Amino acid sequence: MLDGALASAFARVALGNVAREYPRRLDQLLTDAATEWHPRRLHPVFFGSYDWHSAVHMHWLLVRLVRLHPFLDHDVRPVLDKQLRPEGIARELAFFSTPGGRTFERPYGWAWLLELQAECMRAGRWYSMLAPLAEELAQRFGHYVAALPYPVRAGTHGNSAFACLLTLDYARTANDRRLERDIEDAARRWFLADRDYPVRYEPSGDDFLSPALCEALLMREVLSVDEYRVWREAFLSADLGPIASPPRGYDRSDAKQSHLDGLCLSRAWCFLRLGLPEHAEPHLEAALPHVVGGDYVGEHWLASFAALALSAEGSKSP
Repeated sequence: MLDGALASAFARVALGNVAREYPRRLDQLLTDAATEWHPRRLHPVFFGSYDWHSAVHMHWLLVRLVRLHPFLDHDVRPVLDKQLRPEGIARELAFFSTPGGRTFERPYGWAWLLELQAECMRAGRWYSMLAPLAEELAQRFGHYVAALPYPVRAGTHGNSAFACLLTLDYARTANDRRLERDIEDAARRWFLADRDYPVRYEPSGDDFLSPALCEALLMREVLSVDEYRVWREAFLSADLGPIASPPRGYDRSDAKQSHLDGLCLSRAWCFLRLGLPEHAEPHLEAALPHVVGGDYVGEHWLASFAALALSAEGSKSP
């Protein structure tokens, strides 16, 4: 579904984003007046694309595009070769050891960094450069989910199920069995007893994830086929209500409301991997026209979610 024309358009967006320093949204704990906050000094690799996590998943987008469409290699490879260098990654890693970096971008940015590393491993490039940062965040993620007593069920960055889905892909790609077990144990602890999900409560006004679908997809990943069938019947009615229809009537120049285009794309990704393509199609039709060429509050990140959906390969891999 991710054809060459779309891949080229997405690559143009991503190449512009990873090198675009401003506008920049900051999300950092400042411990005193002398704390460094300038993004490019702290984040020489992931300084672009409005915020750190979006810079990470725009790098992921470039790696996935060049893996699936090698004709893009001439344009993409030099940029990634320049960006993903050991000295830059070392500075990124050093930031995570500062007081302001201990929980920075947890869990969403951590999960996207690990998904970037998984994609680099599949591509056979750049993973050795990213390895020090990926290994540190993988260890942190395992500790985080093992200690978290309750999941975050929001439809935004804190969502536990979505972060676990991306990180589980890394764990399986990197053969990190301990991290895989930590995620599987957490998913069972958090979600196994869930029943009768209230579909009428979705979406919220700034959702870009469906809590219901992300949870269902994670449980499909960690349960056996028979376990999942029983759990799914108890958790989610066959009548998906508003989850089955794309949201309507929102302002795409508003950074929060533009999340709803991302919701369409992430729902499509979930539906395709859950074997429900009939629900994915209207969501793709609603959002894809707004991925490229729209307001920067959406364009700085939506192409990565579009690529997730359009290159979905079914269960067991993003």
